[in-house]
Amino acid sequence: MTDLKVFRRNAGGREVELRGSTVTRERDLQRRVEEALEAMLGVRLLASEYPTGPWHQGRIDTLGLDENDTPVVIEFKRGRDAGVITQATSYLVWLTAHRHEFEALVCRQLGSEAAEAVDWRRPRVICVAGEFSRHDRAAASLHQRDRRVDLVRYRLFGPDLLTLQLVETVPGFAGSAQSAPSVPTEPVVEVDRTPEGAGAPANEQVAVPECLRELYRELDEALTAAGELEVVPLKHYIAYKRLLNVASVIFRSSPSHRAILLYLRLDPDTVELEEGFTRNVRNKGHLGTGDLEVRIASSEDVEKAVPLIRRAVEES
Repeated sequence: MTDLKVFRRNAGGREVELRGSTVTRERDLQRRVEEALEAMLGVRLLASEYPTGPWHQGRIDTLGLDENDTPVVIEFKRGRDAGVITQATSYLVWLTAHRHEFEALVCRQLGSEAAEAVDWRRPRVICVAGEFSRHDRAAASLHQRDRRVDLVRYRLFGPDLLTLQLVETVPGFAGSAQSAPSVPTEPVVEVDRTPEGAGAPANEQVAVPECLRELYRELDEALTAAGELEVVPLKHYIAYKRLLNVASVIFRSSPSHRAILLYLRLDPDTVELEEGFTRNVRNKGHLGTGDLEVRIASSEDVEKAVPLIRRAVEES
């Protein structure tokens, strides 16, 4: 069910449904989302109304880089627009043909380290609109091989309340919320040698060390049982996500440290931390995303982490 119902309790203690509406001007929606883009969609803002040059003759509503270093094109529509997916993916085609221009923009806005980390394997489109039809969802599925498409429905409930609801996502490559991702068993990252400037190789992704494979399967089952999450194997970690990352999984397999580090999108201040199991990493640099670190070294640790995983999913 994609319909979202919002209720407010009135002075008499009765629940009254709030009627959602759309914006009067498309630009108002764009500005509102861009002001909190990272919090709402997990995307760092690079440019607004970005021109695509004299040949393409377009203007990308919002251009960004998500929390997994993936290029993102965002298009906004006030209501329902049958051409929004075609328009957005057209901009994405332009973007992938102008990688150096995009990376130069990232360098100017976020620094050289961010520019070097851009991941071109599965560029992403986010379409934010008042409504989507079943034809829109069918059109989105056409792009599943080489890019991710997210359809996000918005609603206004009065002047202060804006809701964003993910109604459809097309992952872009194999990765199911029903099973563990197919990753190599060797404790190394496999890389295809592609020509310089050709973009990241398609199979450059984190590998599950053999010594942690069974433990990871247990953790994967706990994560995917908690909710419908997309599993995204990346270069340094495996992300479990909806619109934003809910959890990140990192493997440590040195002789002195064999464990899985699970980073959850949870406020550590709301968790009773346990030494050797949970840790506040809000102000500590680490791979992956999430402020709460959970150290998984045994099946018992997986069971103990389940309530935290459920909370992270429910609050995402």
